[in-house]
Amino acid sequence: MAIAAGRARQEQVYRDGVSGRRPRVPTSAAELERRGRRAMSRRADAYVGGGAGAEATMRANRAAFDRWETVPRVLRDVGTRDHSVDLFGRRHEHPLLLAPIGALDLVRRDADLEVARGAAAAGVPMIVSNQAGAAMESLAGVGRRWFQLYWSTSDELVDSFLARAEASGCEAVVVTLDTTMLGWRPRDLDLGHLPFSRGLGIAQYTSDPVFARLARERAAAPRSGPAPRVTPAAVRTLLEISRHHPGRALDNLRSPVPRAAVETFLDVYSRPQLSWDDIATLRSRTALPVVLKGVLHPDDARRAVDAGVDAVLVSNHGGRQVDHAVAALDALPGVVEAVADRMPVLLDSGVRTGGDVALALALGARAVCLGRPFTWGLALAGAAGVAQVVSDVLAELDLTVGLAGVRSAAELEVRRRY
Repeated sequence: MAIAAGRARQEQVYRDGVSGRRPRVPTSAAELERRGRRAMSRRADAYVGGGAGAEATMRANRAAFDRWETVPRVLRDVGTRDHSVDLFGRRHEHPLLLAPIGALDLVRRDADLEVARGAAAAGVPMIVSNQAGAAMESLAGVGRRWFQLYWSTSDELVDSFLARAEASGCEAVVVTLDTTMLGWRPRDLDLGHLPFSRGLGIAQYTSDPVFARLARERAAAPRSGPAPRVTPAAVRTLLEISRHHPGRALDNLRSPVPRAAVETFLDVYSRPQLSWDDIATLRSRTALPVVLKGVLHPDDARRAVDAGVDAVLVSNHGGRQVDHAVAALDALPGVVEAVADRMPVLLDSGVRTGGDVALALALGARAVCLGRPFTWGLALAGAAGVAQVVSDVLAELDLTVGLAGVRSAAELEVRRRY
């Protein structure tokens, strides 16, 4: 199928410019970040933009793209370009998905629905976060969706999430492996701010029947330990929890369940004991294709093949989990070689532009996930901002491929600069 996304997007911008209209969000990655961050609250910017430790991994993710260069070829017929990919027997017009990002209600009200609408308008799937502010069922029918799974300490809750993902029309489940505990994130720590402790980003849990039962059981149990101190900040937190919990805020204020739900979440969401034995049970737990997210080592990629999963996603969680970790793009060629065409390899972490997407595809990724840039578009213009950011990335990808003299990014000639 011929794709003309690049020229069409350029022509639209320049035609609008004749009438004095400019893009709603910046097309420059650097300016998009600058303005998007300014549009966020301090807490939202810290949570979305922050990384682990001194944030060396975040810097390494970006530096990795600078170590590669494209060698354009000329006088080739590139009038027809095709960026479509097949994933798990389904065709995708574009090799791009939106990465799962939790607690997006920090950025904008009804953020997950806005992201779903923006992704659908741009023609790419959204990976719905396990830590979303909207239940997965509320996004059903809004574009194509995958579901991200954080493996809870409760296997019963894991099974409930998987069943709900299937029933709500998700096309795959993305099991995040690198967040069995939260990384050391100074930007959040210095603010003393974890959105989940305020009831933000736990809607998948509070909408789940298994979790609701666990929360009710906790609320009914005798409290142990010292009572929390009553301070103005504690009162504000209680009000936040009551607003974000399902039901009427006034009723929630009178009930012990919303606070118990937050405490239950903090107890069950992470599972440091997660192992390959758990992954081996997935085929009996869900009919959905399974993607393992957070694979960086070739040996882990080989074990994923042996475990019978359907794909791996090379990712260091955008630099949010381990400081001084290997850059995702640097890890990609080794994982691709280890997998040896036995399953698709995807990539996220550090992706900002269509040129970045092109490099990742040329190095063997089947598709790429975009993260922080769409949140900056969300902050600036809601669903329209998300759609524009995605459309701009796809347009640059298309132009990069055509101007390099090839018809798809996989055909690009690339080499290391140093």
